[in-house]
Amino acid sequence: MSRTRVLGFESSCDETGVALIEVDGDAPPRLLAQALHSQIAMHQAYGGVVPELASRDHVRRVLPLTREVLSQSGLSLADVDLVAYTQGPGLAGALLVGAGVAVSLAAALDVPALPVHHLEGHLLSPFLSADAPEFPFVALLVSGGHTQLMRVEDVGRYEILGETIDDAAGEAFDKSAKLLGLPYPGGPHLARLAEFGNPEAYALPRPLLHSGKPDFSFAGLKTAVLTQVKKVGDSPCEQTRADLAASTQAAIVEVLVKKSLLALKDTGLKRLVVAGGVGANAKLREQLNAACAKRGVRVHYPELSLCTDNGAMIAMAAALRVQRGLARPRRDGGFEVRPRWDLAEAGQA
Repeated sequence: MSRTRVLGFESSCDETGVALIEVDGDAPPRLLAQALHSQIAMHQAYGGVVPELASRDHVRRVLPLTREVLSQSGLSLADVDLVAYTQGPGLAGALLVGAGVAVSLAAALDVPALPVHHLEGHLLSPFLSADAPEFPFVALLVSGGHTQLMRVEDVGRYEILGETIDDAAGEAFDKSAKLLGLPYPGGPHLARLAEFGNPEAYALPRPLLHSGKPDFSFAGLKTAVLTQVKKVGDSPCEQTRADLAASTQAAIVEVLVKKSLLALKDTGLKRLVVAGGVGANAKLREQLNAACAKRGVRVHYPELSLCTDNGAMIAMAAALRVQRGLARPRRDGGFEVRPRWDLAEAGQA
C-alpha cells in the first residue's frame, strides 16, 4: 500500500476537530497535525449543548481549523489523499456541517470521502498514544451518552459484551453535577470537587453491580443523588457538596471497574482499552490500573488531550481501515448522516 494522507473532520456535538494523519505501508499511522475548538464557553450559559448554536459554530470554525492543520503540517490540500468525517452518531445538524464540508472538499480535490463511526474513532484513539495496544482486547467505551464493553478482535471486528440500559456514566456524572449546582460540563467539575470529599459519606447505589452480566444502569444513581440533594436543602455547605460529589464518583467508578473486570474474566483477555471522555477521570484510571495490575492485565488509554471528541481519532480510524483494506470511500459526492448508529452495525462496512 502506498502512502496515504487522511484529513479527518469531527463535528458530532460541541467540539470541532480537524486532523491530518499519514499511513505508509504497514507502519503505524502517524499524526501530522491537529486542531480543535471546544464550544464549552458558549454553551455554559444554557447549562448544556444547544444543537442549533452548536451547528452554527461548527460552520464558523471548520475552515479556519483546516487552514491551521495544513499550516502546522507544512502541507497543502493538494497533498490530501482521502477525506474522512464523522457520519454518526451525534447531533444531526452538527454532523451535517462536518459531512458537508468533507464531501465537498473531497469532490473539489477529486479524492474519495470516507464516513467514520464516532465511537470507532474513540475506540481506536489509543493507537495514537506512545503506548499503543495490540489486538485483541476488551474495550470500555465511556463517551458522552455511551457506556459499552466490547470485545475487539481487530479494526471493524467488534462484539458488544454489555452496555447501559438507561443513563450512561457520562450522563450520570453530568446530571449529578447539575444537581449539585456545578457548571457545564459537569463531569470534570464534579471530579475536581470530589477531591475534597469523603467517598464513603453517602451510601449511594451501585446498580447492577452484582448482576453477573457486563451491563450498566446509572439512572437509579442519579435519582439517589437527587434524593440526597433534597435532604441537605437548598444551601448545603461546601464540605457536604464535596462529600456528595466524592460519593457519586465512587459509585460510578466502582461499577465501571467491576464490570470491566467481569468482561476481562469472561473473555479471558489480558488487555483493556479505555476510551471516551470519562476515560480521562483520574480516579477511574487509578482504580482500573490497580485492579488490572493485580490480574496481570495491561490497560491502555488515549492521551488526555484525545479523550474528548477530536479530528485525530476520526482520521486515525479511517487510516487504520485503509491500512487493512476495509475502507469503502465514496466519490459520487453523496452523503448521509446517522444521528443514531450502533457501532456493531458499522462492522466491516
